[in-house]
Amino acid sequence: MTIPTSPQKTEQLTDAFRIFNQLSENLSNSYQGLEQQVEKLHQELAAMRSERVKTLMEKEKLAVRLQQILAALPAAIIILDAQNRVVDCNLQATRFLGEPLIGQLWADIAMRSLIGVLDNPLERQLLSGVRVNMTRSGLPESSEQVIVLSDVSEMNALQETLNQQKNLSAMGEMVASMAHQVRTPLSTAILYASQMANPKLDTEKQQRFSKKILERLYYLERQVNDMLVFAKEGRLTMASFSLQSLLNKVGAAMSDYLADGQVNFNISNHCAVDLMQGNEHALQGVLMNLLTNALEAMPVDGRLNLSVKQENEQSIEISIQDNGRGIESAHLQRIFEPFFTTRVNGTGLGLAVVDSVAKAHGGKVCCRSKVGLGTEFKLSLPCIEHAFQPTISMGASA
Repeated sequence: MTIPTSPQKTEQLTDAFRIFNQLSENLSNSYQGLEQQVEKLHQELAAMRSERVKTLMEKEKLAVRLQQILAALPAAIIILDAQNRVVDCNLQATRFLGEPLIGQLWADIAMRSLIGVLDNPLERQLLSGVRVNMTRSGLPESSEQVIVLSDVSEMNALQETLNQQKNLSAMGEMVASMAHQVRTPLSTAILYASQMANPKLDTEKQQRFSKKILERLYYLERQVNDMLVFAKEGRLTMASFSLQSLLNKVGAAMSDYLADGQVNFNISNHCAVDLMQGNEHALQGVLMNLLTNALEAMPVDGRLNLSVKQENEQSIEISIQDNGRGIESAHLQRIFEPFFTTRVNGTGLGLAVVDSVAKAHGGKVCCRSKVGLGTEFKLSLPCIEHAFQPTISMGASA
């Protein structure tokens, strides 16, 4: 039996089906839109993944390339963390410093494998004798630091050769001047010596002439010694000697210069050790150079002191102090330059030789002076026998 429906219910059902159809269509459209968005996202993710993989491959290739470059570098590269421990290094670092390196404190590695060089604070000497330049800097945006050790032995050798060529050239230019410097005192000595045979010469004149002859001969000896040491560029034969014996020889040599009693000269030795390693003859020449220079700049009744003290377990300090006329500040910066002199009859080699001999012993010389008050030269020499370390440039020629 058919149940009749009213027109109102029929219309409501029609509206309901229409709304359902509309919602179904909207849902279908939304689903299609979502499918398109998902597909688009998949494509974008695939593209990003491909780009990421490409970037990672490029970075890996770059990392491998950098590792190859670091391994091939002639310099040693050491990376330190915030606690100064080695976290990475290249092959050359292992060759220079030896194992172990990774995880070790840099201070311990430096103590066992590096030796300080007095004439250049930026350089170190390896146990093999090779000299390296050391630089240290922080890595950007990091607490890590990088240390670079570069072999400078060949560069130093080339520089030494160049310096030697310059010195030889300069010595060639000064031969004529040196001939005059030698000829004049030699002629004076010959003149006084010729008068010594005169029977009419009284005792006082004989003594005065004898003193003049000795002065000229000592002057000639210093000039010749200076030329020889300068020509060797400080390459000296090293041997053991007594510090007190050296001072005694200097005191005996100075007695001839102080016979007139116009200068009060004093030697004091406060060094706890006596056995030294170096070239005693060259050091005696250096001290005599400084002392005679001081005598020429001092007034009557002047005071001249030579004192020695021990700086540490390796070094001694020799100080020569006078109350002479002093050195002008404009000249003070150049006094150790070869052939620089303010004297009319000077050669400019004396203080250059002092500097050269000090460097040959691994030491240094410095000067402070004030016009009218005096001058002090200080020689710092690491020549104590048990701790002596010769410089790389030192040769074995006599």
